[in-house]
Amino acid sequence: MKINLVKILILMFLPMFGFSQKDSSKMMMGAVTKRELPAETVQTLAKTVVIKGTKVPYNVSFGTLPVYDNDNKVVASMFYTYYERSDVADKSTRPLMISFNGGPGTASVWMHIGYTGPRILNINDEGYPIQPYGMKDNPNSVLDMTDIVFVDPVNTGFSRILGKDVPTSKFFGVNADVSYLADWIDGFVSKYKRWGSPKFLIGESYGTTRVSGLAHELQSRHWMYLNGVILVSPTDLGISREGPVDEALMLPYYAATAWYHKALTPELQAKDLNELLPEVEKFTLNDYIPNLVKGHLLNQTEKDALAQKISKFSGLKSSAILQQNLRIPAQFFWKELLRDQGFTVGRLDSRYLGEDKKNAGDAPDYNAELTSWLHAFTPAINMYLRDELGFKTDLPYLMFGPVHPWDNKNNNTGSNLASAMLQNPFLHLLVQSGYYDGACDYFNAKYNLWQMDLSGKLKDRMDWKGYRSGHMMYLRKVDLNTSNEDLRVFIKKALPQPNEPADVKK
Repeated sequence: MKINLVKILILMFLPMFGFSQKDSSKMMMGAVTKRELPAETVQTLAKTVVIKGTKVPYNVSFGTLPVYDNDNKVVASMFYTYYERSDVADKSTRPLMISFNGGPGTASVWMHIGYTGPRILNINDEGYPIQPYGMKDNPNSVLDMTDIVFVDPVNTGFSRILGKDVPTSKFFGVNADVSYLADWIDGFVSKYKRWGSPKFLIGESYGTTRVSGLAHELQSRHWMYLNGVILVSPTDLGISREGPVDEALMLPYYAATAWYHKALTPELQAKDLNELLPEVEKFTLNDYIPNLVKGHLLNQTEKDALAQKISKFSGLKSSAILQQNLRIPAQFFWKELLRDQGFTVGRLDSRYLGEDKKNAGDAPDYNAELTSWLHAFTPAINMYLRDELGFKTDLPYLMFGPVHPWDNKNNNTGSNLASAMLQNPFLHLLVQSGYYDGACDYFNAKYNLWQMDLSGKLKDRMDWKGYRSGHMMYLRKVDLNTSNEDLRVFIKKALPQPNEPADVKK
């Protein structure tokens, strides 16, 4: 009788958590795999952290919420970690920040335990891994002024597709990604009763493509209006820059990297970075791009003169630049800059050095910085979620998950973000870039803003901040403090005064 009652209860309740009838049968036999999470489950713990010298109590809720298809069938289980300050009763003025990383195909681990969360991983002051691995309190976390949810998109972290027949096209593409995540955010906001709160999206790398699209999608299809979008190391956001523009815009990044590695002339090396870069930016816009447009109309004397100027700012030999037809591929730069010293420089953070099997070649053998970051973050996130928070699962935590092929067609996310800002006077934008980021370089990030706002109507609601580090600028201790403080300033700026109307100002 007891066994039959147990069977009945299993059959009744397991489908509510995303398990099929077949799964229910397996569980009754004691054979259900642990390598699958229910579509909806949550645990909550009470914690405290000291931020900027003030004790901040908070609840951390972690678990899964379902993703539905157009027929309201559960098709995926999405993992999240939600931090909510517990001594604030009125959520109507308490901001909510929704955080994504990029890839596409990487979990929201990097900013979670490296940047804004209340607990961060053990690394040295420049971001390199150290042992023993572990976690510590983050005295710079923005949890003092905003609640934060870190979301792992499908097939990253602990998030998974449920069912072999679910088409991956539901998830894996620029517009598919935005669509299902907007639905999920709608469900999350409803579950945790945050419709009245000021809302911010923050994304890093491909996550900037994601949140730019989400700002428009949430506003136009879910009628959810935001106060701010934060782009950390943004992609091109679907903004066209083919040809000479694309080929020239990396030069200021090359100059910053060469300056860091002391590869410039003594005259330029003696300048501070903030003095040097405006000079390089001006040359790029006024000389480099217009001359690349001329193509073979440039005579040899003109080519030689241009190569000398590019050499001066990039740290590369003019002969190597001429061999590349005055256009420097990024892979070649990372290999060539310190070739004579036997080193390559990192793609995502060119402060990091690599060593290849041979000095010859046109590209590094590996990304020195990413190898270092995976070394530091992978043990830490597993220790934090499994041991410290006590989340029980045999699923591997996917730092990078299978999300390919990814459909990149019809990427209008930058344009869509600008449209959302024009339609919503409350919506502000902050861009954060590292000068030594060669994957999503800082000057291309500036170019995004120029092209998104051709009329200049949005510039008062657009801010850009640069840091002397790379793609994840917050891994450098100095910039962890500065970048979080810039977030605080931005959030305060983006919050309207009580009863202030969202109207277009003359």
